[in-house]
Amino acid sequence: MIILLSILIGLGLIVALGTKLLSGRGDNDAVVPPQGDCATCSGDSARCMHDCMMEAAVKDVEYYDDEELDRYKGRASDGYSDNEAEQFREVMLTMREDEVAGWARSLTLRGINPPDQIKDEMIMLINEE
Repeated sequence: MIILLSILIGLGLIVALGTKLLSGRGDNDAVVPPQGDCATCSGDSARCMHDCMMEAAVKDVEYYDDEELDRYKGRASDGYSDNEAEQFREVMLTMREDEVAGWARSLTLRGINPPDQIKDEMIMLINEE
């Protein structure tokens, strides 16, 4: 019991010290939001893509009328039959070109690997944007 109490007191001191140190930060340490938004991220900048993925990770996942693809969560990209890959292609070709990059991010956040059979076409559509 004494050990548990000592651990709790120690953790409390660490939290109090950390809070005091963080509250003492100057205005120069303020977090500055990135310029622009993810709609303007072309994929040329790894930082832009990273920032957009981090931003998307804290938001609700956006669906593109493709809920049926959730059953492929966790499947390897080389593990799709041609018929299964065609389901992804149909969804991809029914959206506007400017939505394809967002759709690819949505799939990633949902743990769905796009089939190898459509990746070249997907990249081409994203780059055309």
